[in-house]
Amino acid sequence: MTSASTGELPQSARRVQQALDELGVPSRVVILPHSTRTAADAAAAIGCSVAQIVKSLVFRATSGAAVLVLASGVNRVDVDLLATHAGQPLGKADADFVRSATSFAIGGVAPVGHPQPLMTFIDRDLLELGTLWAAGGTPHSIFSLSPVELVRVTGGRVVSVAERTATSG
Repeated sequence: MTSASTGELPQSARRVQQALDELGVPSRVVILPHSTRTAADAAAAIGCSVAQIVKSLVFRATSGAAVLVLASGVNRVDVDLLATHAGQPLGKADADFVRSATSFAIGGVAPVGHPQPLMTFIDRDLLELGTLWAAGGTPHSIFSLSPVELVRVTGGRVVSVAERTATSG
């Protein structure tokens, strides 16, 4: 991992670092030599478990609002369950919608630093972990934080979002 000064970070990563600083999160956005676009890529680059990776997924509600889900890297989001939490049907968000709503490209969507507050849901499974790693605004940048900090800085609602199989209950 390469720790860069804030001025050396790409613009979107600088915006995330500024948000972390303003929110009192004592974490630094770092640049990785390889992509962190997928949870498995990020975990391999960091040397942590895939479960510790915070996947930031954006959905489009029928109202037109963006819905952000922060899920454990090992979980697949149950969109119907998520729609129940959101109180409206949800659909896939295309790259233009994601960038418009979050100001980040897919693969680098951070949980903070958006142009306006988003309806946010946090995977309950993340609260069982110690250190979490989230996208830092680009597909090559990340930062760490605790589950408590994630809930505090996003204002997200902690809910079950994972698809459950017959064996997972």
